[in-house]
Amino acid sequence: MTEFVLETQDICKSFGALRASRNISIGLKAGEIHAVIGPNGAGKTTLIGQICGTLKPDSGSVRLLGEDVTQLATRERARLGLGRTFQISSLAMEDTVLQNAVLGALGAAGNPWRFWQDALKDRALREKAESALERVGLQDHARTRTAELSHGQRRQLEVAVALTKEPRAFVMDEPMAGMGSEGSKRLTEFLDELRSEAPILLVEHDMDAVFALADRISVLVYGEVIATGTVDEIRSDAAVREAYLGEDA
Repeated sequence: MTEFVLETQDICKSFGALRASRNISIGLKAGEIHAVIGPNGAGKTTLIGQICGTLKPDSGSVRLLGEDVTQLATRERARLGLGRTFQISSLAMEDTVLQNAVLGALGAAGNPWRFWQDALKDRALREKAESALERVGLQDHARTRTAELSHGQRRQLEVAVALTKEPRAFVMDEPMAGMGSEGSKRLTEFLDELRSEAPILLVEHDMDAVFALADRISVLVYGEVIATGTVDEIRSDAAVREAYLGEDA
């Protein structure tokens, strides 16, 4: 049995002459947060796309819970237990906070096109949505229009929507982006607790959050993983300091 809940095996992706992914092998273990860091243009977005199903690798494979999901669509991967939050919000801004959470629960139930009014009256769906909102601290904003939330609250709502799907692993794309220090601190504390429920592959530029959370870090430069290790190992790696962290790491 594989030790990884989620993993890539030698995935490669090119766009013309640009090699965006070069034999990337990354594994996410149960109970851990594995951070992926790197400069702009390193290939992090391309990597996430291949893991989540919006891009197909030219070669290599993606496995979830030991199953090869390389050819599966994004929705099929979600149904198997892959939860995702986005760098750019994918929420329905004109709907309420509760409606967004119910929509997530509805998708998890395997019937995303069910009529809205019926879904909102479904006690089980509402309870799942309300529980997720309570976990991220948005229970008092259930009737608030999503567009009226702060940036940090929208990030919290994205996590709540993902939680309604009861994921076995999370992929989080810069969840701290645009947050102030207090918001980042609260989200860091929440993610630290969340790892015991589902491990997290975390793509993040906030190095304070990365160093506080990560059990392991992989450093991506020009589409290639140049190092994987603990926080201390990455901080002291000369190649990583030169390529990304600098002398203030």
